[in-house]
Amino acid sequence: MKQNEITRPIELLDDEGHITEEGWARRPFWRYDRSRIKAPWYRIKEWDYYCVLSQKRGYGIAFTVSDLGYAGLSSIVWLDFINRTFTPIDSLKLLTLGKLGHSPVPERGDLHYKDKKLSISYLIGDGERRIVAESPSFGEGKGLKCDIRLKQDMSADSMNIATSWKENRRAFYYNHKVNCMPALGEVIIGDETFKFEPEDSVGVLDWGRGYWTYRNRWFWGSASGLYEGVPIGWNLGYGFSDRTPASENMIFYNGRAHKLEEIEFHIDPENYLAPWKITSSDGRFEMDFEPVLNRHSKFKVLMLSSIQNQLFGYYSGQLILDDGRTLHIDKMLGLAEDVLNQW
Repeated sequence: MKQNEITRPIELLDDEGHITEEGWARRPFWRYDRSRIKAPWYRIKEWDYYCVLSQKRGYGIAFTVSDLGYAGLSSIVWLDFINRTFTPIDSLKLLTLGKLGHSPVPERGDLHYKDKKLSISYLIGDGERRIVAESPSFGEGKGLKCDIRLKQDMSADSMNIATSWKENRRAFYYNHKVNCMPALGEVIIGDETFKFEPEDSVGVLDWGRGYWTYRNRWFWGSASGLYEGVPIGWNLGYGFSDRTPASENMIFYNGRAHKLEEIEFHIDPENYLAPWKITSSDGRFEMDFEPVLNRHSKFKVLMLSSIQNQLFGYYSGQLILDDGRTLHIDKMLGLAEDVLNQW
């Protein structure tokens, strides 16, 4: 598989709404300009998703602020890996039409969402991403307050990809993901306080912009942590858009990306909590994934539907870096998901 690496800043779309050059990059080199998109307003999708996990303490939290054109969906989900439960609260706002305020660049631009159910603010500073959230009705009235800071090494590589769909080359997927961000802060639920400390807590960002076709199924996997004191993580993804120019599969070790080819998730769709196997076409990523929690959701509203199986659990196995070194992973906390959307 020949993959096209982009190494310089370029416009994402040309005057006709096509990607100027498809491929992958170690930085968000493509310049996103919503006004260049040649699509109906309801086909444009923008989202910022954060997930923060504590390896040793056995809990985590995820935040979504998304604008699907005809609706905005925002959510907070508390994850308890010890009791294998999750507690969500979400909010749907109709006819957002791209007006929620998603930034055209991932490195700057605060984002705020607020209604009666919840509020989420993403505050982007120099080398820091701060998440402030609150929900008075969370957990049957217990209430939730959150303030977490993620430290981002701005010199480190990230995952960036821009690809289109074979059936419609104006439809595109532009995605920026950041692994290995140490987390510091706390979540207060009722009268309980849950701490996140950089020694064992880490965050990931999934920042996406695109013109999507109606029906898509995707697979995504991510994990971050420490390997003998060195930051390590990976991003895995496939299943939608034409990935001939590049995959989004990368290992991150000590701030540098190590590019993988194609990944496959081996899943029992009748039992998502059964062990998974994850393999790579180049033999450089071979992992077992042991799920402990399925954040399952399913909904249908008119033409909009989604079936989500987002699993949290532990990766064990081996990976091979660009220099040929083999690293053996033992129970690193992360996520892996299988999602089918009609949106």
